[in-house]
Amino acid sequence: MPSVLLVDDEPAITDNLTPFLSRAGFDVRVARDGESALELLGSAVPDLLVLDVLLPGLDGRAVLRRVRKEHGALPVILLTQVGESAERAMALEEGADDYLNKPFDPQELVARIRAVLRRGQGGDGPSLTGAQRLRAGSVVLDRASQRVHRDDHEVVLTPRATVLLGYFMTHPDELLSRERLLEAVWGWTYQSSARAVDTRVAELRRVLEDDAANPTLITTVPGMGYRFSAPVERA
Repeated sequence: MPSVLLVDDEPAITDNLTPFLSRAGFDVRVARDGESALELLGSAVPDLLVLDVLLPGLDGRAVLRRVRKEHGALPVILLTQVGESAERAMALEEGADDYLNKPFDPQELVARIRAVLRRGQGGDGPSLTGAQRLRAGSVVLDRASQRVHRDDHEVVLTPRATVLLGYFMTHPDELLSRERLLEAVWGWTYQSSARAVDTRVAELRRVLEDDAANPTLITTVPGMGYRFSAPVERA
């Protein structure tokens, strides 16, 4: 039974999520603030951490930085009520494995937990989201500098396409709907249609694929979304 540490200061959240996650097959512990979460992590490291950003005292972003320093391989899903894309991008760059806005469907959280755990199976050392540099074939992304190289030559991408590439590369082989990509990269308050995702995917394909008309990196799942189909490793 995978273990989950749920960190949130809202009883309405923890009181409802704890039994729901238990019924979904997870062993759940709860912490109400960042300091308590770090104490629990010191005694027993779970398989995954579900972490609210807006915590009293030590906030979730500070806890995330400590987790990446002391427990580099621990998967982390952030919860927040802040939907701005800049906030979201910063959290992902700091090493969050995924990011979910409140309010959310508990079934969606379960799906995200299972997807993150699947990505981490069999891996030793830091997770992909904890790595500064990622490689997929000839493509290398430096997440700290937000620079992309292909065949050892730097390529030019718009900032949004670069963030989107980072999300794809930290979620390899996972079906990602346009709605989820809009939420993750643009932010839930972003007023746009799924065409914004298609435009940036087309940009990535033009720059990174050998044949943009027959992509092998970012493939389309008809009627459902996209998948980053190339193997990804820490560079």
